[in-house]
Amino acid sequence: MNSLRHFYFLRAGVAFAWVALVVLLSQLGVPAFVAGTLLVIYPLWDAVANIIDVRRNGGLRANPGQQFNAAVSLATAVALVIALVVAGNKGALFVFGVWALLSGVLQLAVGIQRRKLGGQVFMMISGAQSALAGVVMGIRAFGEPRSIAELAPYAAFGGVYFLLAALRLTFMKPAKAGYAGDAR
Repeated sequence: MNSLRHFYFLRAGVAFAWVALVVLLSQLGVPAFVAGTLLVIYPLWDAVANIIDVRRNGGLRANPGQQFNAAVSLATAVALVIALVVAGNKGALFVFGVWALLSGVLQLAVGIQRRKLGGQVFMMISGAQSALAGVVMGIRAFGEPRSIAELAPYAAFGGVYFLLAALRLTFMKPAKAGYAGDAR
């Protein structure tokens, strides 16, 4: 459980750092290439984070949902590069929205699978919210041109959920011997 708690703190820290960087750079009016690079980094980090989590929690065979999530995140990074070149921010926002939907559903499934470990209610809520946000992003991609700074709240909420899960694991009372109740 310590490993999972530390991992959730790491995920929260990276999400908050990404948000801060995106907000800061968007206010400075950075070139599109820099903004696009930040956009591609987000799913790349998610892929790496899923692989780290899988290695710490039983390997790839024991975690097919996260294995698939890592593959989807890697494919998304490639698709984002293509979308940015072909369709700019609109295309990238659509791709990011599809990814948020898929990864949210997968995160929800992993949270349900791990619910007895504790702290997973936040991961389930985060997964559901990510899926919903993905739908909204996909729809908004067909409107006016967008900035990646609009994704900062999405990443910030993800960071908050990881932080809450880590704190829940930090302050959770250990289950009594012989009782394996729901430790959410």
